[in-house]
Amino acid sequence: MALPPILRSLRIPVVGAPLFIVSNPDLVIAQCTAGVVGSFPALNAREKEGEPIALEAWLRRITEALDRHNQAHPDRPAAPYAVNQIVHRSNPRLERDLEICVKWKVPIMITSLGARPEVNEAAHSYGGITLHDIISNTFAHKAIDKGADGLIAVCAGAGGHAGGISPFALVQEIREWFDGPLLLSGAIATGDAVPAAQAMGADLAYIGSAFIATEEANAPSTYKEMIAASAAEDIVYTNLFTGIHGNYLKPSITAAGMDPDNLPSSDPSAMNFASGTSKSKAWKEIWGSGQGIGAVKAVVPAAELVDRLERQYLAARARLGMTGLGVASSGLEPTHGQVSSARG
Repeated sequence: MALPPILRSLRIPVVGAPLFIVSNPDLVIAQCTAGVVGSFPALNAREKEGEPIALEAWLRRITEALDRHNQAHPDRPAAPYAVNQIVHRSNPRLERDLEICVKWKVPIMITSLGARPEVNEAAHSYGGITLHDIISNTFAHKAIDKGADGLIAVCAGAGGHAGGISPFALVQEIREWFDGPLLLSGAIATGDAVPAAQAMGADLAYIGSAFIATEEANAPSTYKEMIAASAAEDIVYTNLFTGIHGNYLKPSITAAGMDPDNLPSSDPSAMNFASGTSKSKAWKEIWGSGQGIGAVKAVVPAAELVDRLERQYLAARARLGMTGLGVASSGLEPTHGQVSSARG
C-alpha cells in the first residue's frame, strides 16, 4: 500500500520523533525545513498563568514559519509537522489540546499510551492522519481497530518509553496483516539504518535521540554533550522513573545519586501526566536516550544532522544497488532533487 500523500514528499523517509521536554518549535521548524517530519508532544507547550495558550502559540509559530519557507523555496517545500498526544488517562489537557490541533488542522497526529477512537476521528475531520505508538503486535491490532491510519513500532533500543521486542520480529508480525503506513523506531541514528528499516518492511524511520544533540533542541548542554559522548552500553532499560519501561542514560542516573546497575522496579500507576512528568526526576534529571547514540559524535544544527542522514542513506542504497529514494517500496516521491546526489 502506498503512503498517504502527506508522507510522500519527504527529502528522505524519516520522521523526527517527539521528544518530551526537548522538542520545541525551533527544532520542529528546523527538521521540517530540512525535509523530514518534525514533531513535538503537545504537553511540551507548558502553560503559564496570565499568558496566551502555549500550544496555540506554538502551532501559530510553526505554521507561519513553514509557510514563509515554502514561499521562499517553492522548489523544496517544508515537510509536514506532527503533534504527539499523550492519550493516557492522567493527561488532563487532552480534550482541550485536541480541539486546538483541530483548529490548526495539524497534518499528523501521533498518539501514545492508549488508543482512542475520538482522537482519530478528530484528525480525520479535517483530512489529517494519525500514527500510533505500539510496542507489540497486540497493541498494533488495537490501534488499527480503533481507527489509527498507521503504526509506529517502538522496538528494543528506542529512546524514552520503549518496547523490548526486536524490530525484525515485530515488523514481520505486523506486516502479516497490516499493509498501511509503518514507521520503525529503535536505535536508528544513521542514514544507513533507514534502508535497513525499509528492507524489513517499514516505510519510514523514526529518529529521536540523535536530534537531542542538536543546537535547536530544548535540552541542557550537559545532556547534549552526554549524548555525543555515550554509546549503547551507557543505556539502562528500567521502569523505575515512570512505571513504564524506557531507556535512559546511565551517567544521568549516576549523577542523580542512584546506582544504575541496581535500580528497583516501579509500576504503571506511577505514570501521571497531570503534573507534567511521572516523577520529579524523570526527563528533567534522568535523561532518556536510545541505544543508537554511538553514531552521534558532536552537537550540530538539525539541518546538518539531516544532511548527514541523507548522505549515509544514499550511500547505503548505492552499496545495495538501490536507486532513487525508495518510491517503489515506500511510496515516496523525491521533491528536493536529491535522487542522485546528496546536498552538503
